Amino acid sequence: MKKWNWQEGQRPYRRQGAGQRHGWYRGNRQRSTQDECPCLILPPILLPELPGFYFDPEKNRYFRLLPGHNNCNPLTREQLQEKEREKQRNKMLVEDEKPRKVSLLSDLVNPSLAFMLTWLLCVSRLVHEVKVSGMRRHKLEIQSTDNSNPNTDNFRLIVGDSACERVFTVNDVSHGGCKYGIMNFSSSSRGSLSVEMCDNLYFTNRKVNSICWASVNYPDSHVLLCLVGAADTPGCVSLLPASLFSNSNPDQPGMLCSFKISSAWSCAWCFNPQFDKTFSTGLSRRVIVKDAETGRTQTYSTGSDVLAQQFALRVPVLFNGCRSGEIFSIDLRQRGGRRDQSWKASRFHQESAITSVRVLQDENYLLAADMLGQIKLWDVRVTKAVQEYKGHYNEHAYLPIHVNEPEGLLLAVGQDCYTRLWSLKDGHLLRTIPSPHPTANDLIPSVVFSSKLGGCRGLPGLLMAVKHDLYYFPYSTDYQEGGEQPASF
Repeated sequence: MKKWNWQEGQRPYRRQGAGQRHGWYRGNRQRSTQDECPCLILPPILLPELPGFYFDPEKNRYFRLLPGHNNCNPLTREQLQEKEREKQRNKMLVEDEKPRKVSLLSDLVNPSLAFMLTWLLCVSRLVHEVKVSGMRRHKLEIQSTDNSNPNTDNFRLIVGDSACERVFTVNDVSHGGCKYGIMNFSSSSRGSLSVEMCDNLYFTNRKVNSICWASVNYPDSHVLLCLVGAADTPGCVSLLPASLFSNSNPDQPGMLCSFKISSAWSCAWCFNPQFDKTFSTGLSRRVIVKDAETGRTQTYSTGSDVLAQQFALRVPVLFNGCRSGEIFSIDLRQRGGRRDQSWKASRFHQESAITSVRVLQDENYLLAADMLGQIKLWDVRVTKAVQEYKGHYNEHAYLPIHVNEPEGLLLAVGQDCYTRLWSLKDGHLLRTIPSPHPTANDLIPSVVFSSKLGGCRGLPGLLMAVKHDLYYFPYSTDYQEGGEQPASF
């Protein structure tokens, strides 16, 4: 082995001319130091964080953060983080518009797969990835008979009925309060989707906390809303007939009632035949189960606010998610009011406040999301988490999750305004969809996913409402866009 000579190491610099050597001292000092000892140059992620300063990786230097908000162009940490998030969102939007290719042969024809079960799981995941990767964004035109009144109010919530022919909408009104109505969907034989907004819009000065469809006279005949109190107006739970939101203006809309239940966080409707006119509301430290026709009420005292609820279908059991992270079930065949809380059929915990619970079809499994961004699949028989879906982002927002078991998909919109789709079976993150608009806490998209959007012959896909726009992402179908007229109410 040749012995290293220190003079050879210095030879490249000694052979330079005087002018070059002069330039080396002034302009090339950092370059030569990096070439000789690259470990001395730390990457930006490893640079120390100095109080009152931030490091700009593009300019490779620290800048002083300006305190206060009265400056013409304040340089604050929040603005820098928002700028970085917006840069990342725009980059993802460009990537999202590009066609994606998912290689099947490289993953399927693999001699290292030893078991057929693993091979089948791989096939199932790749099929989902192919379908989800083909979803492209299309802006929908909202038809209305009142074309003189364009929609300028931001969507806050959209909730589809069981057939996904109608979607109940809640919009924030610019001068305060909100308005709500129903959009009707229909699909044509050419593979296009049309949307019609009803003329009868209701306005209220109270915030809508929770919504669910109710079957009083027939399937999805009513809408159940939890309204938060404002000023001298107390909160309540309203049961509105869906026929109120119709362009035909019927003379007899059906049962319309309002229950004075204050500080209601959540609501759910029971579809079990034994309790087919029963609904529940989750309040501060208690649960109320009420018969909508007779008014008969059962009260269950809890140790925490109940933020999420859903009934099972085959058995009259109500699942509840609390601010404390506790998840428990109530069997409606047992009487409440007992202080020992022995009426709780099952109970288990997550690490933070529960924002959404969803019971799967076999009713032995339940999905729960919390304010730490954790989404877990629980086996309620053994009260054990059997699957976790990673990537969801939430810090303090009241955000739902959505399940489509026929397609094997789980969907959730995070506080960062990204819509994520997971494989329900193995928890694999299939796709992350950026919001078409800049991210903001008051512009978190609301979504609906259906295998038959628009009825029994409808189109499969994702419906996204953000700001005052409505978008459609077709799922495994050829979609024909309609006209390019502006969306209006």
